[in-house]
Amino acid sequence: MEGHTHPHHQYHQQQQPQQQQISGGTTTVGVGVEGVGDRFPQWSVQETKEFLAIRAELDRTFMETKRNKLLWEVISSKMRDLGFLRSAEQCKCKWKNLVTRYKGCETVEAESMRQQFPFYNEMQAIFTARMQRMLWAETEAGPGTSTKKTKSQCPTTTMSTDDEDEDDSDGDNTTKATKKRAKKAKICGTSHNITTTSISSINAVKEMLERFMKQQMEMEVEWREAYEAREEERRRAENEWRQRMEALENERLVFERRWREREEQRRLREDARADKRDALINALLNKLQRDT
Repeated sequence: MEGHTHPHHQYHQQQQPQQQQISGGTTTVGVGVEGVGDRFPQWSVQETKEFLAIRAELDRTFMETKRNKLLWEVISSKMRDLGFLRSAEQCKCKWKNLVTRYKGCETVEAESMRQQFPFYNEMQAIFTARMQRMLWAETEAGPGTSTKKTKSQCPTTTMSTDDEDEDDSDGDNTTKATKKRAKKAKICGTSHNITTTSISSINAVKEMLERFMKQQMEMEVEWREAYEAREEERRRAENEWRQRMEALENERLVFERRWREREEQRRLREDARADKRDALINALLNKLQRDT
């Protein structure tokens, strides 16, 4: 029995150094085959959901970054904070496997086929959000550029471009590029319904915004008309008040002129009476002087 190792024990002896390499983040992971990058321990449902939640948060950054090796390191760090020891390469391989399974469900219409993939809803949410961002970007860029973007960037064809950017520079560029084009052409056809639905929802939002802006313009016109009517009423009342004030001022001037005229006549009469009185007194004084 010595020298003979049971196959089961031999298998575990071979897996122990592989586990050490995985925990250290130095394992060599295959591409596109589940189980090669996820050796031991296997991914649990909860761990995968946590991974997808983190990946969804960073999806915009993945789409904007050409080289995303550091982003996978960030995901690995976040997973480690949650208590899951996964290397960046393991996370990257897991994502590719999930995308591959998601694509397989996309090409099959049967609902039972999608139920076999428990993370379909999470993947669908990630790519729907990505598609919405692309459509909004096309809307903001204008109609001239939306056609080119629609042809060159189908929403579901960008599923794995954040991973494939680094893989394209390693080798077999021609073969990989051909496969990618075939996958993109196939997936673009299956995502037509989703794109149509999103475009219709965006059109509905545009119509709602147009109605809102039209109502705002009508309200502004009504407000301006009411304001102009109030201003016209104020100007008319102010003109009437000025006319009344001018009439009162004219009446005051006439009254004052008449008063002055009466005062002048009274003064003249008093002066005349004073002159007569003085003349009479002088005459009496002269007479008295002659008599004496």
